[in-house]
Amino acid sequence: MSHLKVPAFKHLSLRNLSPETRMVILLAALFFTITLVFGLHRYFTFFASYDQGIFNQVFWNNLHGRFFQSSLSSVLSTNVVHDGQVPDVAYRRLGQHFTPALLLWLPIYALAPNAATLVVIQVSLITAGGVVLYALARHYLPAKLSFMLMAGYYGANAVIGPVFSNFHDLCQIPLFIFTLLLALEKRIWWLVWLMAGLTLLVRQDAGVGLFGVGVYMVISRRFPKAGLAMCVLGFSYVVTATNVFMPMFSEDISRRFMLERFGQYVTGDRATTLDILWAIVSNPIRLVANLLRKPDVKFFYLLVQTLPLAFVPFVAPYSWAIAGFPLLQLFLQQGESPLAIHIRYAITLVPGLFYGTILWWSQHTERFKAGFRRFWIACIAISILIAIPYNPHQVFYFAIPTSFQPWIYVSLPRQWEHASHIRTLVNQIPPDASVSATTYIVPHLASRREMLRMPFLQVRNDQQEVVDVDYLIADLWQLERYRIAFPLERDHFAQIVPLIDTLLSQNKYGILGLEDRVILMKKGVATSPEFLQTWTKLRQEYEVLLKSSE
Repeated sequence: MSHLKVPAFKHLSLRNLSPETRMVILLAALFFTITLVFGLHRYFTFFASYDQGIFNQVFWNNLHGRFFQSSLSSVLSTNVVHDGQVPDVAYRRLGQHFTPALLLWLPIYALAPNAATLVVIQVSLITAGGVVLYALARHYLPAKLSFMLMAGYYGANAVIGPVFSNFHDLCQIPLFIFTLLLALEKRIWWLVWLMAGLTLLVRQDAGVGLFGVGVYMVISRRFPKAGLAMCVLGFSYVVTATNVFMPMFSEDISRRFMLERFGQYVTGDRATTLDILWAIVSNPIRLVANLLRKPDVKFFYLLVQTLPLAFVPFVAPYSWAIAGFPLLQLFLQQGESPLAIHIRYAITLVPGLFYGTILWWSQHTERFKAGFRRFWIACIAISILIAIPYNPHQVFYFAIPTSFQPWIYVSLPRQWEHASHIRTLVNQIPPDASVSATTYIVPHLASRREMLRMPFLQVRNDQQEVVDVDYLIADLWQLERYRIAFPLERDHFAQIVPLIDTLLSQNKYGILGLEDRVILMKKGVATSPEFLQTWTKLRQEYEVLLKSSE
């Protein structure tokens, strides 16, 4: 039997791999481990918020054949916000964001159907994007230079912020676009168009990034016909998705989302993407004025975006051929979030900036000398150090105060203690019960059909009946602590405390638990004298806070 050969895979280990491959695997594993640990810690200590709950409920409904339905999304719909309707369990989120690509990850979610699984999926997708980026760089560049690009990706604020955020559909963009560009370099055309199709299915506006890829293919004269087709595909998909597909589900795109982002260009109470486009191109003076608004903010945004690449994109024209269109989309929007480097939108620029930098280095490899390498390493280090004080999505809440003025800080032991009290009360809620909860508890209860955010109490169920939810759970400690600095928490605190009073006085809900200023209530039960006394005492403390908020 000694002549039998052991299968080759049994000899696989890091030691048997080339030094280059080992470094790539170790860097990707390091990024994956660190971001996953901090991401899961953020979730389990109740700092994941509403969007995490929305996506969790969407995935959970997809798993049960009720595709893209979400009562949590319904709370944000124009039917509820503008028309005053009751949130509906059958509302389909596709009217707000057209995201069919999420179905790709449903088999993974099915292994553990809860919001923590979405953290794993997001970290995995963004990590995989860095690995494909390395393979793309190696098509043109030597291993050390390619490795620096990979390190720059993992050290970019535009990657670190979005990887720690609530789950979002844009986490798929780097993996899909980098794979598309790698397939383009290898002339694997079936994979190019497959990735183009998947990119479009990420979100209704993902065609903007694809349009940029097409522009690069044309102006580089490498693939002019395919590039023109890519431009047509990207543009026509955005128009079709926003004017045909999404209105089939709701009026949210025209009555809410377009106005919230681009309402400064139009008048009236609704606008389609075609209305916005016409309003922009028909008034070039207003367009230029908006582009020149807040130049310091926009310049700083570009500096931080290009910092992990040692500012090379500023001299790499193909970076802007691809990333310029997603960037223009952000520059044209109103509000502060589009240009927040730690928010998910920032990651849409990453593929173009990095690919353009790869192409620039392919023509200037002689400049990759020891001095510049040290400068580049310093830039990546600074990029990472910048990300920490940002405290993206409060992931470092135990090390960085949430607010300095006024001072808001929660130590790790205190938050763990508080989280244990929340978890004790959450575990008392049956898995099939309808619930309304405050923002940071929502993700932990969203794997169910009927889920709302307080102060909403009523939902339209599958029988088309408007019913009160079975349970309420509110983290008053969180609202009380953060209300002094954040208007949303202040408003919710001012709404929810009097609401609890009203529900108790009407005997509609009774208190089942009250721990560490987290209150659990159930419909149709009586409140024990002990809980009523505890609430009365707490309510007296809150009276002063409520008056100070007026």
